[in-house]
Parts: sequence; C-alpha cells; structure tokens
Amino acid sequence: MKLIRSIALLSSLAAVTGCGMVSTRSTRAPAGPSVSTGEVVAVFRQGQPPAPADSSWSQAPVYTVPLLTQNMLDPKLMVPSTPEVRVQAITDGSQVSFRLEWDDSSRDDLRAAGRHTDACAIQVAAPNEAGATPSPIMGNPRRPVEIAYWSASWQATVDGRPDNIQAFYPGATVDSYPFAAAAPDKQEEMAILYAPTRSLGNDRGGPRTQPVEDLLAEGPGSLRPAAQAISQGQGVRTARGWAVVISRPLPDGWTPGSRANVAFAIWQGAAHEVGSRKMRSVWVPISIGRRS
Repeated sequence: MKLIRSIALLSSLAAVTGCGMVSTRSTRAPAGPSVSTGEVVAVFRQGQPPAPADSSWSQAPVYTVPLLTQNMLDPKLMVPSTPEVRVQAITDGSQVSFRLEWDDSSRDDLRAAGRHTDACAIQVAAPNEAGATPSPIMGNPRRPVEIAYWSASWQATVDGRPDNIQAFYPGATVDSYPFAAAAPDKQEEMAILYAPTRSLGNDRGGPRTQPVEDLLAEGPGSLRPAAQAISQGQGVRTARGWAVVISRPLPDGWTPGSRANVAFAIWQGAAHEVGSRKMRSVWVPISIGRRS
C-alpha cells in the first residue's frame, strides 16, 4: 500500500513540475512586446499590414515617444493633454506600418458644432534638393514633409455610421432634408446648392471609404492634400484609449537596414484640439529592419 501511494505522489509531482507527460507549457500566457530604448524599431515581417489588435504586433518592440504642446505657432496649444504615444513598427521591405496607442478617456469621433475629433498623424521628410532635414513642425519652404493623418470621425463613417443629420443630432426632427431626395439626380442637384465644396470634389467631409488622408506641407500654413493617396489605416478603441495602425510605402531613402526619422502628433477632441492645436513630437529615429 505504501508503495502504491508513493508512486501516485511521484506521478502528481511530475505532472505539476512538467517532468512527466502532463505539461503546463501550453497554458502559459504569451510574452508581450519588448521595450525599445532610443529609437523606433521596424521589425521585418512579411504579409499584409496587421490590424491594431493583431497578435503579430507582439513581435515589434514598443517605443514610448514623449509629446510636447504645439506652443510655437498660432493658434497654440498651451495646456498639455496627451503626455506620450506608444509606437511600434513593422516593415515587409516595401512598406512600413506604424501602430500608435495612446490614453484617452473619452471617445470623440463626431464632428459637430463646437465638437472636435480624436486624431493622430505620422510625418516623414520628403525628398529635397539640399538633402537637409526639415523642421519637425510641418517642414520648411523647399524642405517638404509627407503626413498621413487619421481621424476618429472618418473611422466611424468607414465603420458604418450614417452620414446624415440624425447621426449627428439624434434628437433632431426633420420635415424636409435636401440630401434625402429619392432620385439620385435630385441629390446631386441639392449637393450643388447646399454642399458646394463636396460638389467641387472636396471630400474632407461627407461619406468616406478610408479613414486616412495623405498630406504635404512646406511649413505651417502650407498644408495641402497629396496628389496621390498612398496610405491606409484603421483605428479601434481600447480599454485605455485608441490604437491606430497607419501603413504606407517606405519613404524615399528608407531601405532595409537603414535609419531615418519620423514624427508623430495626437489630437484629443475633448480638449478642443484641432488644426495646429495638438500634441506633437520632435524627430524620432527609426531603424528599418530587413530579412534575417
């Protein structure tokens, strides 16, 4: 009897310690992403850009970028809001994807009178004749920058929120609404009368199919849409705020194994941040990974 009890006890200990046939290794929680110091590290990974919650982001180290108030140019932001943004990056050798995550207790994704939307942006230097690094505050004349801007309001539209007055003002009662005409040609006629910017091709308002817009700048006040849309992205709410992925082709000079610079900006709608009123970074070094 003692021998049987001893064998049973040894079997139990083997199962607990993993020395026997029963192992606890498969139930162990996967390790989270490592922490990068000094620079953003774009790790090499083949495949499509991962979604914000994709597990493959655990392969990319997190670099915490401190943010500053834009208090140098009018209209300035004098009261800080978002202290930092946590950045990860992945590249497949032809494009680069950034994952930006920041804390924001309120979800602001509806543009309306007196309301602003949460947003973020990445900025890289565009080619220039002098080969000089532009200012991190939207570049300089003849030293342009390329910007990919994501808006929570655009994301909500892409995710299916209707672009009508009831979506913006749920308590509104409408007797006659110009854009609710049954005939499509009548709707186009109403757009010319009541939404002239949209009828001229300005798509910054209204229905959208992509929550990211590509922009160019050569200094404050020079921001304009890029000639071609090259970026894509997706943003989701997290338990702490937002997680946004922005993907674009590798900028000029960003080759596998090289180093470059990138800058970031965050807007909190609840803090009435819009336009130049934002939290922003200085140029941040980034290392471009390559196939091992």
